[in-house]
Amino acid sequence: MSNLDRKESVFLNDRNAWFEEIMDEFGENLTKLAYTYVKDWKIAEDVVQDVFIICYKQYENLESITSFKSWIYRIAINKSKDVLKSSSIKRMIMNPNLFQFFRAKDLSPEMAMIKRSEEEILSLCVLALPLKYREVISLHYYEEFQIEEISKILNMNRNTIKTRLNRARGKLKTMMERCDMDED
Repeated sequence: MSNLDRKESVFLNDRNAWFEEIMDEFGENLTKLAYTYVKDWKIAEDVVQDVFIICYKQYENLESITSFKSWIYRIAINKSKDVLKSSSIKRMIMNPNLFQFFRAKDLSPEMAMIKRSEEEILSLCVLALPLKYREVISLHYYEEFQIEEISKILNMNRNTIKTRLNRARGKLKTMMERCDMDED
């Protein structure tokens, strides 16, 4: 049970206090989740703003929501997928030539060290996974949802979630091993 669920009855009478609480509790994690889909921090922040607008509008219906955390994550995922479906984001993401202009030729020693760090490599590998694997990895390991909760959020069979987690782990392991070989 989240902090929000315990305080929910207090907030039912004060929409603004409730709204500030959910922004504090979920804002950063939802932005990170949206980023795993859209791969652009500003767009992820816009997605989360849309999520919070929906939450604000649904204030009167809070009592009918059984698991607020699952509900808000489901909205964030759907909004992120909506953004990916829009034609403008597809043109921006699908045009890799755009990024060549932003890359430096040589990395500074500090950046080279950061790039080699295992966490950085892991993050890059997770972001390189296909969306269906990236979302289950993000929800399970970064957001710490159990398989049953992920199943409800993504509206998928538990076995499908387990399969995708196993395949994603295998792909990550292969990608990480390749990175290790590249460093040698």
